[in-house]
Amino acid sequence: MENRNPSYRGRGFAQAAFVVLAWLYVACVVVQTMLAGMAVFANPEHWSSHVIFVRFFEFLPFLMLIFSFAAKLPVPLRWQSFGLYAIIFIQYMTANLPGAGLLHPVIALFLFWFSVRIAKLGWQAR
Repeated sequence: MENRNPSYRGRGFAQAAFVVLAWLYVACVVVQTMLAGMAVFANPEHWSSHVIFVRFFEFLPFLMLIFSFAAKLPVPLRWQSFGLYAIIFIQYMTANLPGAGLLHPVIALFLFWFSVRIAKLGWQAR
C-alpha cells in the first residue's frame, strides 16, 4: 500500500533529487576532466570551456546538501556533500596559486572518486 503522507512523499522526492544531483555531479566532473584534456592534448582554446563549465555545476553539492536535510539522509553523507563543495574551492585555489597547479589534476581524481562514492551512498540510503 502506498504511503500518502505528504512528508513521506517530500522525503522521497528529496532522496531522489539528491541521487540525481550526485550522479549529475559525477558526469560533470568527467566532462570537466575531458575539457581539460582537450585543452592539453588538442587545442589550448578549450581552457575557456574548462573555466566556464565549472560555473554550471559548482553549486550542485550545495543543492545536494539542502536535499540531504529534507531527505533525512545520514549525517556523514551530509558532511560529505559539503566536502564536495569545499573541494571545488580548493580546486579554484590550486588553479590560481603559483606552484599549486600541480595538485589540481590530483585533486580532480580524488573529486571523481569521492563524488562516485557519495552518489552510491545516496542510492543506498534511499
